[in-house]
Amino acid sequence: MAKAFASQGDMTEKKITFDQIGEGLYAFTAEGDPNSGVIIGDDSVMIVEAQATPRLANKVIECVRSVTDRPISHVVLTHYHAVRVLGASAYGADQIIMGDQARAMVVERGQEDWDSEFQRFPRLFEGHESIPGLTYPTTTFSDDMTVYLGNRRIDLMHLGRAHTSGDIVIHVPDQNVMFTGDIVEDHSACYCGDGHFSDWGDTLDNIASFDVDAIAPGRGGALIGKEAVERAIESTRDFVYSTYAPAAKVAARGGSLKEAWDAVRAECDPKFADYAIYEHCLPFNVARAYDEARGIDTPRIWTAQRDLDMWAALQG
Repeated sequence: MAKAFASQGDMTEKKITFDQIGEGLYAFTAEGDPNSGVIIGDDSVMIVEAQATPRLANKVIECVRSVTDRPISHVVLTHYHAVRVLGASAYGADQIIMGDQARAMVVERGQEDWDSEFQRFPRLFEGHESIPGLTYPTTTFSDDMTVYLGNRRIDLMHLGRAHTSGDIVIHVPDQNVMFTGDIVEDHSACYCGDGHFSDWGDTLDNIASFDVDAIAPGRGGALIGKEAVERAIESTRDFVYSTYAPAAKVAARGGSLKEAWDAVRAECDPKFADYAIYEHCLPFNVARAYDEARGIDTPRIWTAQRDLDMWAALQG
């Protein structure tokens, strides 16, 4: 391997921000690191996204305790990726909720994803020795599900494939606020290595149809106000399209993965090079775009060895 993955040397700790995005609703953000959400109900609290380790989850819990002493009863996980789910045990919640498809992906590829992500981005696994094992939900659903925290209604929905095939979003109707996971990002690169480029735009349309007043995105700052929400949805759409279209053109003429890499860089570097984790995501995004354009609908499982093989191919 000619050089390390972009994030293997990224050891700079990020500044944590805890923004109120609605009454009893908060976004835990960290300069492009994985976000979490907090929903405070009448008697208890729901966490959206668990973080990668129990130690990192405790940083979310510290923020929760700064605004409420109500117990944490539910953890909702928007998809299966290790950096989102492996810290779930720290919350002591009775209910851990995923979509059916996300649970199936934990079974199919959860350990491989853990091993792969740990190799790629070690800083995000601070305190990894505290992880008790793969996170499995106590409750799953297919298309939609409603949870009540007292009188507060929380709608969980699968609105289409995007970042993974099993993404869900969380909508709080009384404040018209949504937690989108990695379907929407703000000034942060989308990780598309397990994504579905051709569906992503339609899923963004489905989110936009709610005309929400705020979004806690998967990465990047809290999006407060309709203007910020629209901007982030459209910049996410642009990122996804700008990644896929050049790779698809190369694949259509029988070009190589390295040629797709060069074509995507030519299109995306001028627009997105300053986005958080851009260099980290790019090789995986190109590899998945190239695969999808060649008719591979189900993303291939990333393993630590496949990561290295792909990276070697891109280095020429």
